Amino acid sequence: MGRYTDNPAAIRALVREAEVHKDTYIDPEIFDLEMEHLFANTWVYVGHASQIPNKGDYYSTTVGLEPVVMVRHTDGSIRVLYNRCPHKGVKVAGETCGNTGKFFRCPYHAWTFKTDGSLLSIPFKQGYEKTEFSCCEASGGMAAVQAVQVYRDFVFCRLNPEGISFDDFFGKSLSTIDNMVDRSPEGKLQITGGVLRYINRCNWKMLVDNQTDTTHPMVVHESSAGTAASAWSKAPPGTLKPMAVEVFTPFVSSYEFFAEMGIRVWPHGHGHTGVSKSIHSDYSAIPGYLEQMEAAYGKERAHAILHENRHNTIYFPNLTMKGPVQTMRVFKPLAVDRTLVESWTFRLVGAPDMLLERTLMYNRLINAPTSVVAHDDTEVYERAQEALHSRGRDWMNLYRLYDKDEPRDDPQHETNGTNELQMRNQMRAWADFMTASMQGKTEGGAA
Repeated sequence: MGRYTDNPAAIRALVREAEVHKDTYIDPEIFDLEMEHLFANTWVYVGHASQIPNKGDYYSTTVGLEPVVMVRHTDGSIRVLYNRCPHKGVKVAGETCGNTGKFFRCPYHAWTFKTDGSLLSIPFKQGYEKTEFSCCEASGGMAAVQAVQVYRDFVFCRLNPEGISFDDFFGKSLSTIDNMVDRSPEGKLQITGGVLRYINRCNWKMLVDNQTDTTHPMVVHESSAGTAASAWSKAPPGTLKPMAVEVFTPFVSSYEFFAEMGIRVWPHGHGHTGVSKSIHSDYSAIPGYLEQMEAAYGKERAHAILHENRHNTIYFPNLTMKGPVQTMRVFKPLAVDRTLVESWTFRLVGAPDMLLERTLMYNRLINAPTSVVAHDDTEVYERAQEALHSRGRDWMNLYRLYDKDEPRDDPQHETNGTNELQMRNQMRAWADFMTASMQGKTEGGAA
């Protein structure tokens, strides 16, 4: 047993008012405890209903390090099962996605399970007669995750059967999902364009922190987005501004721009940049789209939906969304210093195809492993992961615009866009949910 296991006081001591101890990013014991507690006590994104439209469709993924499979049951409902045969522990769904029909079949001994996880059959079953098999754990089939919630086709689960409710955990932060879905004239999204995957050699929280860090773009992205902006400034007057330039150039906006952009935080670690405006606010209009939205929602409601241009929304612990460009990234922890990044894109059902073109271009140019922008962040993540092991300093600093009286429970607090409040908000939630299911948890832990 290490110094942090079953020691909530030691865990909480890692998070000060505006400082975070480096162990939270580099200690393997902390990482193991995150997988055991944090990713079990929070509501974690699993997948999207459009990935499994038909009965028997499945998508296998992970929650923390737990292998799970999301499946469309025979009654049309969505279930989340632990991807493990109860016989000898073999992973049942070996592919990332597919259609399993009416049942799953284990590739080792051909035990079969209904799509709700219940045991269907065992070959040569007479070998279990008079053995009290019906009383053992394996007779229950593939274990189902009990706490599953589908919100506007986004599927979340909480691994621990007891804990904070979905509505209490997310609260008003669900407005980002609402806005992204409502941007479709039909109020529906569809995952389209596959997924971009790559691995960063850093702790998963570094990527989460970066999403609301608005004082790095003008520095880190100067050589990439800055070069594009410089080249565009030399274009002859009257040149039509390419879509790619519209995507690139806001990344090197001024400190003042990002300060005015604003940031909003919610309880339990959620928050977003881009309250009054964002880097997505000045994209060119797509012909016919506004008219479709006005026909679907009415003029006032349509303008309200499209006026909301949030930048990055953090759904703690590891999901981030860009509603105005219909992209989503999931930061999947693999080890204390390795994170799998998944970048997904959505089609606004019923909207002009040019919107999807912009979405796919944004994902390719900004989020891909070969993008012009993401490699900038990758370099600083990996430099940080290496240097945090040094003896020079023990604490990471989150003091920018810190106020000892800043609100902790305001469900919709707004402040200067360069404030590091959201990072402080995340780490306070981290301490709460890390200790919620530990023995002898301290008073005030998440419940």
